[in-house]
Formats: sequence, structure tokens, C-alpha cells
Amino acid sequence: MAAPSVIKTDIDLSTAGELAQQLRVDSVRSSTSAGSGHPTSSMSAADLLAVLVTRHLRYDWDNPANPDSDHLIFSKGHASPLLYSVFKAVGVVSDEELMTEYRRFGSRLEGHPTPELPWVDVATGSLGQGLPDGVGIALAGKYVEEAPYHVWVLCGDSEMAEGSIWEALDKASHYKLSNLAVMVDVNRLGQRGPTDLSWDTDTYRRRAEAFGARAIVIDGHDLGQIDRAMREAREDARDRPTVILARTLKGRGFSEVEDKEGWHGKPLPPEMAERAVVELGGERFLTVRGPKPDHPADRRPAGGDGAAVKLPTYSVGDRVATRRAYGQALAALGARPDVVAMDGEVSNSTYADEFAQQYPERYFEMYIAEQQLVAAAVGFSARGFRPFASTFAAFLTRAYDFIRMAAISRANIRLCGSHAGVEIGADGPSQMALEDLAMLRAVHGSTVLYPSDAASAAALVAAMADLDGISYMRTTRGAYPVLYDSGEQFPVGGAKVLRSTKQDQVTLIGAGVTLHECLAAADQLQADGIAARVIDLYSVKPVDIGTLTAAAADTGGRIVIAEDHHPEGGLGSAVLDALTSDGRADLYVRHLAVRNMPGSGTGAELMDAAGISAAHIATAARELTG
Repeated sequence: MAAPSVIKTDIDLSTAGELAQQLRVDSVRSSTSAGSGHPTSSMSAADLLAVLVTRHLRYDWDNPANPDSDHLIFSKGHASPLLYSVFKAVGVVSDEELMTEYRRFGSRLEGHPTPELPWVDVATGSLGQGLPDGVGIALAGKYVEEAPYHVWVLCGDSEMAEGSIWEALDKASHYKLSNLAVMVDVNRLGQRGPTDLSWDTDTYRRRAEAFGARAIVIDGHDLGQIDRAMREAREDARDRPTVILARTLKGRGFSEVEDKEGWHGKPLPPEMAERAVVELGGERFLTVRGPKPDHPADRRPAGGDGAAVKLPTYSVGDRVATRRAYGQALAALGARPDVVAMDGEVSNSTYADEFAQQYPERYFEMYIAEQQLVAAAVGFSARGFRPFASTFAAFLTRAYDFIRMAAISRANIRLCGSHAGVEIGADGPSQMALEDLAMLRAVHGSTVLYPSDAASAAALVAAMADLDGISYMRTTRGAYPVLYDSGEQFPVGGAKVLRSTKQDQVTLIGAGVTLHECLAAADQLQADGIAARVIDLYSVKPVDIGTLTAAAADTGGRIVIAEDHHPEGGLGSAVLDALTSDGRADLYVRHLAVRNMPGSGTGAELMDAAGISAAHIATAARELTG
């Protein structure tokens, strides 16, 4: 909506104090009207936000896409009444919308912030994620965009118990992110009672400093102290992030709930809310704005194709690991200035180091911090880049909540998990991703790809660059023969039929390593006079329903599915979901998957022990064909 015609700028601290009371009143009013919400968590941080938005947040509210604007992230996303009250105060949300739409069905003012609102960069609410996302945005601003913006993150004290917060501060210090300021609302009370450290701001300070940050302890209700700390955070950060530890009172300003337990996540009943509004000085309708960005918004935003991308080529029969093809294709994509890459300290195994060597200015090492790895990708996505993040597939399980939240953030990120399945061999089950396909298939709007050779891997990496949402590629440790000519097309949502005749009696479906086992099994079956159709299901989600249904029809519903994954949620589930979506019942399926706990051994030994080798596939097909 258009900004009101009368907007107060050049705000003094007295007016900021009045705004803080307005933010408290509106937090109470909106949550009471909705019948749910977190007003007391909002009231404690109102002074911080009032000073920030009027005096330090350099933001172009009429043009949220301005590439030089600061960024405000509510890591404590449950304090959404405060954020939306700020949006009312700057004139982008009306009082009517705030009072009638908050937390209602179909509203953009959701219970926790999402980018449905153009002033919100990332979805928050799962605690411990806003700060890691902010680190990603700050990395983009300092190292790639070279932009003047500052990133301001509001954290709650409860989420300071999350390991991801300290991963974020560690990487922020490592990369000298002086453009990042963290405001911690130390209001002492969590959901069920006092927090881990209560008001022990000295211990918070020592911890933040131990991670390389500059820590400033203040009274979070003293406007002068807040103002000085924020000025120092921007002007005197000294090549490190700043953490402002603000001691506050939960429910500040209303004596009936101030610093009292039992009020977390509870709106005030109507009669009580009326008393709160009176004690807080009544309703106000200030419309205020702070400074705009210093620089004109004439820099080119992230994007553009840059130089032509020349993908690597391979010869049929060459043995090349798909993980190597991922790295080589990623390096080729580096010709595009909007492509960035990051890895979890295994880039010499994922082959992301191919990109790092050619484009070090757009490569970011996240070390063994998989939550921060994914969050950094989300932050770069929020700035319009096309991030690729890689690690061993098994370790992405640590970051699953970040992947889930990335979808809610409408982020466009590309993940690569290498060393998947029992095929990796002697390292043993701790390193074998056997759940990753199920995990990523379950993410809203995700794309899941599992190439079987280098040519398809390279083509699919290129396709991922232009996909929206969360895309995931599973790559293989071992080197396997190239099956396709370079230049072959691999549309997302497709499949390849590698063996097919009019006399086919059974369909063999594999992806990755098991496709090669299916081909070997088809040779064994042919020697027995059994014709087998072989399908490369390189796109696990979306899946090629047409190819699958045609194969089922042509082979009498006889299907063998082999996957180097647990039986739940992977290739077999994708195939059966596709074939039963129209109510088809005439299916005779053998689903071969890793059903027991594997150990160490060679890849061939482990695949045979799991029952997914060529011999087991051929036996299953013989059983189906009688």
C-alpha cells in the first residue's frame, strides 16, 4: 500500500520512546484481536525496534527491492506482533489490516513472518535460524555485492541455547562480518519459565566474545544506551560482528504481566488488554521512518547469464563418478555471475573445489557446520543469487529443519549430497545416506535428482541453476561407466528407457548405482530368454508418470525397483505413488532396498548383502515372470 502523506522523519529519542509504547500497544491489540500470539515477547523488544527503525535502519520502505537497503530479520519470529506493528508504524501496513487480518486464514500477516510480505527476507519461527540466514545475507553484501547495507537480527535469549546460533557467530567472525549486528532480547523468561542463563549477560558476553564477536551489554529499555550501541555497531565494528545484549523485561510496560511467568504465547483477554492499553498511555497512530540508504539504488542486482556456460563432455564407456561431474559442471556454471557455491569442508570429495579454484571470490567454506551451510545458501538466495551447497548426503540430515524452513522462505537453493548409500563401502553406516531421498522428497515443492552417469549429472546440474524452490542432487562415490552421449537432454521430471523391446516381460527400475546393476541384471535375464525393460529414473521428484505407466502396461504390471536407500520414502515410494495415483491395481512389484543395518566392506559386498545387486534384481525378475 502507498505510504501516508504525513510521515515523520529525523526522529529524536523522545519520539522513539513514544513509538516504543505504540509498538507495545499494537502488539497487545493485534494479538488480542486474533485470539493468539506472543504479545509479551514483543513488548520486551519494543524499545530496541523503536530506536532501530527511526534512527539506524537505512531502509527504502517504498521500494523493498532497493539493493542498498539494510535488512531486518526477526530470528525470534514469534514476536511477529512487534514486527507487524513496525510495519504499521512506517506506513506499509494499515491499522485495519493489523487488527483484522493478523493470524487469520488467507492473510499475509501470518503467525510467524514469511516472505509473503515484501519487507521480510526469510521465514523465521523455528528458533536459531534467523541469525544463520542473516550471516548468508551479510556474506553476500560484503563479498559479492560489495553493498553498503547492514544486516540487523533480533534474537531471543531462549534461542541462544541453539547450536546453530554459535555456528553462525563463528562463521560471522571468521568472515569478519562487520556489516552484521545481532540484538539479543535478554528478557529472562522462555516458554515454560526462566531461560538457561536468565539475566546473566556477563556469561552471554563472554560466550559471544569467545566466538570472535564484539559484545555490548546494555539496558534494553534505556533509549540512550540502545542508540549508542547501534551507532557503534555500524560505525565502529572493527572487522567483526556486533552482539548487543539487551537486558529487558518480558511484558514491559504492563504491570500485570511484566516479568511474570505463565504469559508466553498468550494474548491478553479483552478486559485485560484494555487495562494494558491504558497503562501504556493509550492508542497512538505515529507514522515514522528512519534514514534511507546513503547510496542511490543504481547498482545492478544479482543476476544475468554472464558468459556462455560450456558444460564438461564425456565419452561413453569412460568411468567417471557423478560427484566429480557435479564439481566440473558447477565450475562451468561459474561463468554466470549469479552462481555462488559453498561446502561443508569436504569439497575435495564433493568436487566443489573445482568451483573454488576458479571462482574463489564466490566460494564460501562453511566448514563442518551443515546448518550454517544451508542457511548461508538461503541468505544468498534472498539476495537473488543462485547458491549451490554441497556436503556428504548423510550430513544434510543435521540441517533438515533449515531445508524445511528454506521452503517456507520461498528460497531457491541447490543442494548436493555425495557419498550416498551402502555403495560407499568400508566407511560404514555412519557415512551412508540411506534416508536422504525420503527426506528431500518430503520438502514442499522440492526437486530430487539422482543421476547415474557423468553426462546426466552435468546436464542436471545445469538444469538446477534455473529451478525454483529446493533442489537436491544425490551423487555417487564410485566411478561408473558413462551411459549417454554428451549433449543428451535430461528434462527435470523425465526418465530414460535404456532397454526396450515389444517382447518385454518385466520392467527394471533403478537410479544412480542401481541403474548399472539393473543393466547387468537385464543381460543375465536375456541369457535366460527373458526380455527386460530398463528405466533410468534420474528424476525422483517430479517423477515421469507417463514412462512408468507405459512400462507397467507393456510388461503386465511386473516391476522390479532397486535402490541404494532404505525402503521408506525413496525410489520405490516414488514409483508406487506414481503408478497408483490413478487407482491402478494390476501391479506385481518387487522392491529391493537396504532393509538391514549395513556394516563395512567393499561396495560390491555391501550391495549384494543388501539384496540390491544385479544377481538379486535378476532373481526378483525371474520370480515375477514365473
